Amino acid sequence: MFSLPSARSLLAAVRPSTWSSPFGAALNAPSLALSPASLVFARQRHQLAPRQVKFIKRHKGVLPIPVGGSTKGTTLAYGEWGIRVKGNGMRITAKQLKSADEALRRKLKPIKGAKVYMRVFPDIPVCIKVRSLRLGNETRMGKGKGSFEFWATRVAPGRVLFELGGAPIREELAREALRLACDKLPTSMEFIDRKAPPRLGSLLLYPELVAEADPSKTIEPTATT
Repeated sequence: MFSLPSARSLLAAVRPSTWSSPFGAALNAPSLALSPASLVFARQRHQLAPRQVKFIKRHKGVLPIPVGGSTKGTTLAYGEWGIRVKGNGMRITAKQLKSADEALRRKLKPIKGAKVYMRVFPDIPVCIKVRSLRLGNETRMGKGKGSFEFWATRVAPGRVLFELGGAPIREELAREALRLACDKLPTSMEFIDRKAPPRLGSLLLYPELVAEADPSKTIEPTATT
């Protein structure tokens, strides 16, 4: 017959271990369950990314079109020079915005006090399905939404993306720096300054000139026969 273990050995078997690891309390602490957001957004983590989002995945959505006549975000607000979208609206990725920002900072590095203002931020998660090698470029419907791939933002025509300010910058240098930034972006841009009028799609809205209401300068129409 097998000998029954003593009560002391049974308690020692079920009692949690009090041994402390030499590597610190991190190994002794119970493993924390990773949140779904940390698992999804781990791939290609970019510096330009929101700290927290309400939903892990989002619909593809559509590009914003100012059909109501709003001109918000089409003029400069912080700097003296800038660029805005001249062509069609586009979905710009965080990698493209970061490349344009680095090109601007590299060009303006010799100027003390120069600042680069980014007027948009990539806060839209883009999910892409992994396409099978057997199916090629086609992916059949179903089997859930794709996994997270990168961050992006939607910009409308006329939206200001970057501004330069903080220190006096010559127009020639600002044009050259912003030209380098435009090469990193997927749509056509235009150079603007403080005097640039707001843009509504492809239409520039110039201020209306009010005529002088002076009766002495009024020319009466002549009757024609």
